[in-house]
Amino acid sequence: MKNIFFIGVGLIGGSFAIDIKNKYPEVIIHGIDANETNLDEALKLGVIEEKAVLDDVQNADMVVISIPVDATEKLLPTVLDKISENTLVVDTGSTKSAICKAVEHHKNRRNFLAAHPIAGTENSGPKAAISGLYVGKTNIICEVEKTTFKLQEKALDLFRAIGMRIRYMDPVSHDKHIAYVSHLSHISSFMLGKTVIDKEKNERDIFDMAGSGFASTVRLAKSSPAMWTPIFKQNKENVIESLEEYINNLQHFKELMQKDDFSDIFNEMENTNYIKKILNGIK
Repeated sequence: MKNIFFIGVGLIGGSFAIDIKNKYPEVIIHGIDANETNLDEALKLGVIEEKAVLDDVQNADMVVISIPVDATEKLLPTVLDKISENTLVVDTGSTKSAICKAVEHHKNRRNFLAAHPIAGTENSGPKAAISGLYVGKTNIICEVEKTTFKLQEKALDLFRAIGMRIRYMDPVSHDKHIAYVSHLSHISSFMLGKTVIDKEKNERDIFDMAGSGFASTVRLAKSSPAMWTPIFKQNKENVIESLEEYINNLQHFKELMQKDDFSDIFNEMENTNYIKKILNGIK
């Protein structure tokens, strides 16, 4: 591949661009963004090499769309309209069902690969882009059978080259599982941050008393609302289901506290410690 275009040059797209350029110096990285300031910043930082506009994707070997999922759903059919027959289009959205459905009957559906690299930080914009973000991370690929084999192979080789593990899943299963392991944690972080802000009016007290546990728990509350609101909207049913389960567990914990049943509280926490073994297996 010679020319790779990134639509969206923030944390996800920008980090992807940096890793590709590090691995394949001959590739020319082009950037497209609705925010001209983002493009200028990405160019200055070396995240991209050239600025481009949407019509330029006709010259792309690969197009990576890394913008909010609602914008991806709307823009993807247009991108597929403009590409050549040998161009691969990849999205990086945290929801997959709505995006896949938006192009299920498109004449160039075979040129699209639905992907979700499970990586990121709470930061956003071109300055947030970092090298090595995807090393050791899982990339969920959906409906791989609908993508032309030679194009999917190019993408999978590239993903593996920058250190990603590949897993295949259908869009419905992806959205259900990701609601629990990603979307719920962001809501929990946002709402914990809100609770503390609402109850602790003195910012100095929050700063002075907040330990590393609080900081790590609310880290995700610094994430971009512009990115996460559309995710919650697209995955509404699964997110509500996960919230109901979570709220039930919180209510149960509260009831144990009210009953002074600290023996059961200990058992609940001890049983949940099993998560350490699961997460240690991921590393």
